[in-house]
Amino acid sequence: MKRIAVGGFRHETNTFAPTKADYAAFAELSAEPSPLAGEALLHALAGANVPVQGTLDTLRAAGCEPVPLVWASASPSAHVTTDAYERIVGEMLARLRAAGPLDGVVLDLHGAMVAEHVDDGEGELLARVRAIVGERVPVVASLDLHANVTRRMVAQSDALTIFRTYPHVDMAETGARAAELLLRMLARGQRLHKGMRAFDYLTTLPQQCTLIEPLRGLYAELAALQARSGVALDFAPGFPMADIAECGMALVGCGEDAAATEGALDQLAQAIAQAEPRFQAELLEPDEAVRRALRDGAPGAPVVLADTQDNPGVGGNSDTTGLLEALVRQGARGAVLGLLVDPAAAAQAHALGPGAAAGFRLGALSGLPGHRPFEGRFVVERLGDGRLTCTGPMFLGLALELGPMACLRHEATGVRVVVSTLKFQAADQALFRHVGVEPAAQPILALKSSVHFRADIEPIARAVHVVKAPGPALVDPAEFAWKKLRPGVRLRPMGPVWGGPSR
Repeated sequence: MKRIAVGGFRHETNTFAPTKADYAAFAELSAEPSPLAGEALLHALAGANVPVQGTLDTLRAAGCEPVPLVWASASPSAHVTTDAYERIVGEMLARLRAAGPLDGVVLDLHGAMVAEHVDDGEGELLARVRAIVGERVPVVASLDLHANVTRRMVAQSDALTIFRTYPHVDMAETGARAAELLLRMLARGQRLHKGMRAFDYLTTLPQQCTLIEPLRGLYAELAALQARSGVALDFAPGFPMADIAECGMALVGCGEDAAATEGALDQLAQAIAQAEPRFQAELLEPDEAVRRALRDGAPGAPVVLADTQDNPGVGGNSDTTGLLEALVRQGARGAVLGLLVDPAAAAQAHALGPGAAAGFRLGALSGLPGHRPFEGRFVVERLGDGRLTCTGPMFLGLALELGPMACLRHEATGVRVVVSTLKFQAADQALFRHVGVEPAAQPILALKSSVHFRADIEPIARAVHVVKAPGPALVDPAEFAWKKLRPGVRLRPMGPVWGGPSR
């Protein structure tokens, strides 16, 4: 029986975000604590759409013995602290050393982790794993679609495979594919030829959605080319919020035949390079977005306003109020905004009880320059304890513990705000139903999200508008104060070229 070590360490690092990920950040949100270590990893995530579970299921079905290491995940934020990185990696490597003889290693990684002391978190981890297991043992990793794939990550692994959907509905499937690549190498008794291509332009996150062009067509081309060539191809549009040298898009591939692998990579790379003009996006200012929503939205067919620059899924803290101010300013009765993270407001609502009305100061907890709380009188409509299970296709079955939650209705305009204690991207209808809000029955849904909502909420929507309200998760990479990015990269499709830090 083949013995395969399995573990994971996932964090998407926005180096421009206001809050870092310490060790405690890896224990928030889920009803199942993270980090998971040893035997707990083998059963705690059963049925969840996460890569490591797809890996475990595939290995078991193939008659292998999974050897559990450590699995840890935290919400996107600024840098992982040195303490958190070294504690989690240290325990993973200690278990790897103690595991005994192994036939392979499969890791569930993100690909865009930046620690305080290491710019390439995954490349460093893979190098340390390789130093322990040696060259004989194949090492495979699954990565997020938003990975910033580095040359070190490719060099220190035998194969990488990457999500192919955004919203990420194929996370477990990608973990399964990682296990299949490992089994493929073990069956043939030798490694695959691997290759990589990097690109010289950054894209905005909303345009990385695989439900729209150009990525819908590019991933269809990837699948067709893979079927014709037999080469395993994967593409990461990248995470354009990480100030590291190798931030950006990358294509990887592996196969038995070197010429076929390189040829397939070249063909797909050409299509990706030619798609650059089609990655340009329309972004609306808050008031214009609300005006369009008031014109077009209706119960049963809401308009979604994506508050992308405060998306907690990319490092925002889900506490800015610019879009809320625009909704109230224009009297958008029936509009619902969520999730707004404000533990004090949630506690106040629970102390008051349903039906009570009082003055609230909402949001702006991050202390960002120019941001302010929204002040007004609200009625407490409904309370929740924050314990819920997601029902949409991306997070199906994921049990959350978000702390006290509340639905507050602005007394003067009827605009409602769903408040939570902990942050979680507004990408699942269950988050709103938990406090009595049926998403389809609202005319306007203002969501702290960029794209993930499209899996569960876009199907009920009449239209989607991406809103550029003030927030820390800037949607336009050209607006960041870059310092480490390699010179020569266009900071947006067809946009300005980064020439390096000013002296």
